[in-house]
Amino acid sequence: MATLGHVTPSSKFFDTPLPLRSGAQLRDYTLVYETYGELAADKRNAVLVCHALNASHHVAGTYEGQPKSEGWWDNLVGPGKPLDTDRFFVIGVNNPGSCFGSTGPTHVNPATGKPYGADFPVVTVEDWVQAQARLLDALGIEQLAAVLGGSLGGMQALSWTLQFPDRLRHCVAIATAPNLSAQNIAFNEVARRAIVTDPDFHGGHYAAHGVLPKRGLRVARMIGHITYLSDDVMEQKFGRELRAAELGYSTQEIEFQIESYLRYQGDKFSEYFDANTYLLITRALDYFDPAREHGGDLARALARATAKFLVVSFTTDWRFSPARSREIVKALLDNRRDVSYAEIEAPHGHDAFLLDDPRYHGVLRAYFDRIAKEVGR
Repeated sequence: MATLGHVTPSSKFFDTPLPLRSGAQLRDYTLVYETYGELAADKRNAVLVCHALNASHHVAGTYEGQPKSEGWWDNLVGPGKPLDTDRFFVIGVNNPGSCFGSTGPTHVNPATGKPYGADFPVVTVEDWVQAQARLLDALGIEQLAAVLGGSLGGMQALSWTLQFPDRLRHCVAIATAPNLSAQNIAFNEVARRAIVTDPDFHGGHYAAHGVLPKRGLRVARMIGHITYLSDDVMEQKFGRELRAAELGYSTQEIEFQIESYLRYQGDKFSEYFDANTYLLITRALDYFDPAREHGGDLARALARATAKFLVVSFTTDWRFSPARSREIVKALLDNRRDVSYAEIEAPHGHDAFLLDDPRYHGVLRAYFDRIAKEVGR
């Protein structure tokens, strides 16, 4: 398969305030995005890709002069790939509150002339979808062939079907859930506590002190990474393998290879991710619950959706288990919606949605082939 090659991000400034679910607003903001492929003359072949917690607009391709800069879903999006950019016009958008270019806590607050820091307003999945819709307006795209997302991105795809049911024909929701379980909220809270109790956090205004709460971010990433992997994968990769030949009998030094791996992941994450962004995005995960406004009845919540659906889960994903995807499927079937469901037997845990799996990619390829035929591509 061919590759997209080098890609270049674009940005769009919006001077119209964005009202937020919290009652606050973003007075003005910039969205960073990338596009791949060509928009058809009738503009019916556009696919929006929504990113998860620590991803961005950089879905596919590479950046010139930056080795190992492949987009986070480069194995899925590109010429001849399951989401084929020879047939579709693919859009990746960085959400407000992020630290990858779109307006977020590291940017200057126009009201104070200083970085937002902890003053950046709380954002929700619904707010992100509203911002994405404004970008599509600016691009002249009235209706999407599909909205695609995994994990938190899948929640955004679901939200699209409820907020703008007439603006998409297909929803592809992968490794996601209709809301977070209490256990998932608990994991997020422990990660947030690790950040806010870091002495360098300074109430979220660490930039004014010239420091970064890297210790807290490292622990937060380690906690998160544990939940993204299955027990089988951890056992296969690391087991009880020691880092050295013998036990060191230390309570503080690294003894096991799994400890070394987690510390490496934490260290790497703390070098590029913003702590306030982590707090915002995990809170957006916690808040997503479309059934809440319908007495907890998911079928009633999804009654508004008119799109066709593909829902995909993975057997060893214990953070967003197949049972949660089946909740979505049942609610859609209760509304007599057109829904396809694939439960992929994969050993990788939640991270499976990012990895190469021939059965998983085969399902997506077949589904997007179906969409391509609908739009004459």
